[in-house]
Amino acid sequence: MELGLTGKTALVTGSHRGTGEIIANTLENEGATVIRHGLKDGDLDGATTGVYGDIATESGCAQVIEQLAALGQRVDILVNNYGTASPGKWGKTPEGDWLDMYQKNVLSVARLCDALVPAMKADGWGRIVNLGTIGSHQPNRIMPHYYAAKGALATMSVSLTQELSNTGITVNTVSPGYIRTPELKAGFRLKAEKKGWGSDWITIERKVVETEFPNPCGRLATREEVADLVVFLCSERAAFINGQNIRIDGGAIRYV
Repeated sequence: MELGLTGKTALVTGSHRGTGEIIANTLENEGATVIRHGLKDGDLDGATTGVYGDIATESGCAQVIEQLAALGQRVDILVNNYGTASPGKWGKTPEGDWLDMYQKNVLSVARLCDALVPAMKADGWGRIVNLGTIGSHQPNRIMPHYYAAKGALATMSVSLTQELSNTGITVNTVSPGYIRTPELKAGFRLKAEKKGWGSDWITIERKVVETEFPNPCGRLATREEVADLVVFLCSERAAFINGQNIRIDGGAIRYV
């Protein structure tokens, strides 16, 4: 399937590692020019076209925008992959942690959209894809500050969709469930050791699905599957998908 991404330039935040790196690789494989992003100098390979800056701060976002201008690259596609969670419980999460989650998961996105949308509007074409979580559909009792921020991100995305009506720019949110990342696997291996689940990952994953993430597919998502959905939403083929919060969770959330 031809996705029509040749000649398009994409900025993928947090693409120096993890799922963001996979998204960046997939976009490149489909013909897009990709500008990678890291939080600090040294996060990116010297041979890679990239920018860096802590986009959880105003100054870091400004730094990224300045570097984009220096590269002479106009961004057609913005994938707001960067975002992070932190431990927390009701009654035990300091106000600073709530503000930190909002800076990292909401304002980082708002700042980049404000900066990059005008050029997309001038071109009459653009794609914005924000990485959320199924927790914006079904929050957990723990990490309330994280789920509140991701919920705000999903709401903000719909608001931006309305603002960009009739401009040729689409805005969508992709909300994964558990993704089979090295960090997640390492965490569950530790849990498996305590629970006596053994050391075989297939067995551990089966137990994770059974006890923490039941879904009809019976497994966790791969990073590549998440990247494929993101890249499709960036394409010409997805021009009529707009303002959506799309779950990629194997059917874990059971409502229509």
